[in-house]
Amino acid sequence: MSTTKGGFTLPGESGYEKLTLEMAEKWGADVIRDSDGTELSDEILDAGYGIYSTICIIRDHNDWAKKNMDKLQQTFLITHPVTAVSDTLAISLMEDFFDEQFTVNDTPDALKYWQVYDRTTGQEVQRTQWEYSANEQQVRLKRITPWHKYTVSFMAYRIWEEISMYNHTTNHWDKEHLMQIDPRYEEAQDYLLGWMKNWCEAHQSTTVVRFTSMFYNFVWIWGSDVRNRHLFTDWASYDFTVSPKALDLFTETYGYALTAEDFVNQGKYHVTHMPADKAKKDWMEFINDFVIDFGKKLVSMVHDYGKKAYVFYDDSWVGIEPYNGRFEEFGFDGMIKCVFSGYEARLCSGVPVETHELRLHPYLFPTGIDGSPTFLEGGNPKGEAQKYWQSVRRAILRAPIERIGLGGYLHLVENSPEFVEYIADTANEFRMLKELHSHGKPAVLKPRVAVLHYWGALRSWTLSGHFHETYMHDLIHINESLAGLPFDVSFLSFEDVKNGALKDIDVVINAGYAQSAWSGGDCWKDEQTVSLLTEWVYNGGTFIGVNEPSAVDGYDTFFRMSHILGVDEDTGARVCHGKWTFNANAPKGLFPSGSYVHARKGIYLTDGKASVLREEDGMPAVTSYEFGSGRGIYLASYELCPENTRLLMNLLLYGTGEPLMPELVTDNLHTECAYYPESSMLVVINNSAQEQKTSVTVNGKTTECRLEGYGIYCEQV
Repeated sequence: MSTTKGGFTLPGESGYEKLTLEMAEKWGADVIRDSDGTELSDEILDAGYGIYSTICIIRDHNDWAKKNMDKLQQTFLITHPVTAVSDTLAISLMEDFFDEQFTVNDTPDALKYWQVYDRTTGQEVQRTQWEYSANEQQVRLKRITPWHKYTVSFMAYRIWEEISMYNHTTNHWDKEHLMQIDPRYEEAQDYLLGWMKNWCEAHQSTTVVRFTSMFYNFVWIWGSDVRNRHLFTDWASYDFTVSPKALDLFTETYGYALTAEDFVNQGKYHVTHMPADKAKKDWMEFINDFVIDFGKKLVSMVHDYGKKAYVFYDDSWVGIEPYNGRFEEFGFDGMIKCVFSGYEARLCSGVPVETHELRLHPYLFPTGIDGSPTFLEGGNPKGEAQKYWQSVRRAILRAPIERIGLGGYLHLVENSPEFVEYIADTANEFRMLKELHSHGKPAVLKPRVAVLHYWGALRSWTLSGHFHETYMHDLIHINESLAGLPFDVSFLSFEDVKNGALKDIDVVINAGYAQSAWSGGDCWKDEQTVSLLTEWVYNGGTFIGVNEPSAVDGYDTFFRMSHILGVDEDTGARVCHGKWTFNANAPKGLFPSGSYVHARKGIYLTDGKASVLREEDGMPAVTSYEFGSGRGIYLASYELCPENTRLLMNLLLYGTGEPLMPELVTDNLHTECAYYPESSMLVVINNSAQEQKTSVTVNGKTTECRLEGYGIYCEQV
């Protein structure tokens, strides 16, 4: 196996030519890229490497933007509720918001979409009861009700592109703020097509154009007060795609008009963790139509100049949607995904492109995403790299990735020799895994697993962002565990259930809090869904519910699948009802030492027939309920750790009647393995920092090995 060169993208840096070429040799790079804020010199460009050139198509156009300020990207903002103490009230629009990010759009076209709401009654205030003062940037209300709360929803231009803003403030740059232009306008499209043509002609050395996504950034609203700088963030939001022109065109296309309230949603916004309404689904479709239509023109132009086009999934990715069934229309040759976790690697791997590339962490910035001093005094870049690679590697065992790389400022590694050596080892290790996948897929265990939530395949292997942004959700912990387990995993929507998808599934997992997109919310009011799942379990399926699965108000039980799970949640209506007593007892070996599941208040046995496998403080934490030939399993919560990942695997096997220690499973939960039948290669990895001894049986042969911390073992068996 070739393990010394290729499949690695190095961030180069003008002024550090010697370092760039040394690191390219050290890490076995075959490609050198520029990063935001860096350039590549002729010495680097002419060194014989493939060249990635990074463009963010909607920024770095300040000269044009300053002449066309009405064509900047926009959003709706909603003021904090203000309580009236008389029948008049003045509300300052920008008091809550970062004035370096936003400025009010008070043009007539925008003003028609502004709304004032009485939040005490939930009713819109009539236009005749308020007026706007441009000088003070205030909305003045009259003839209103004292002691009621009021908000103003208004349209604002975004005058500092958010990723540039983050990079700028993180690195303490002293340079002009970059604005983002909106290609929704024909003048902007003409300008960008001309710019792209000139750019391609000027960058003869470029082999791959790395689009930093496309046009619209995920929503990231910064506040005026440093105590709460990040007011709202949602990686999968479409809030930053609005403009009067787009809203008018939407009305023409769909036959109904959207309002500010359709976006701000009482100040909650339509976060991805909520099931969508018709307006949001239609708007997402509308934006995707445009992003694909204009995006593929840019990609086609890149191809015309003999270059490949890769897209960076993060940042301005909204409207790309790699799992909506239309991604291939863009014509991209590759997908690049920034990864902290295994499930993000799985997200990248499943996208229909030729090349899948991961940008590893830590990023070569002075500080980490959490503010840690990564490459500053007191930092530990090697330790961070080990932590992230451990999570990503277990996913790469299961699904192929063609390339890895880094981004940022290469000169930061000069004082981190341990990091340099570790990246060299990681690159070689990756190339070995890549070679294994070239000979065929790894073997999987029998249960075919599906995760059921509102979004289905559209949000395959993700919720809304990186793990550190969605860690509070049970499902993201489950996704991360599943990312490295030896099962076929798919993601189903409730429509998929009604369209016959259950016939190819052995286990369905439904996890999340009540009314979330992940639990399902009002989708559980559909009796056909409940009936189909009930029949499927009766005939041998396994339904695993976590937290508040199938929860919705209005029925005899809070959990619509309580008759399958054998448990339900008392939200207050059953405080006077008796509760079944129980003794917790689990099959031997089901719960690994150190595993845990925290109980929820209010969980009770419905008919006393559920087996309580684990309890906490007298509450059932894990239960099993036989129903026909199938089974329902309930977990009150789920948190990621090695012990719980092994517990999840055990429950998948136990629920489907498989042995708890089958072949292809290591006997040490801190280790995992993958077996590639076509090449007869076995790979065992140590996910811990400590030395581990483990064994695994494949085709009747048991292999024993001892692995150093984060070590890897490969053998033909």
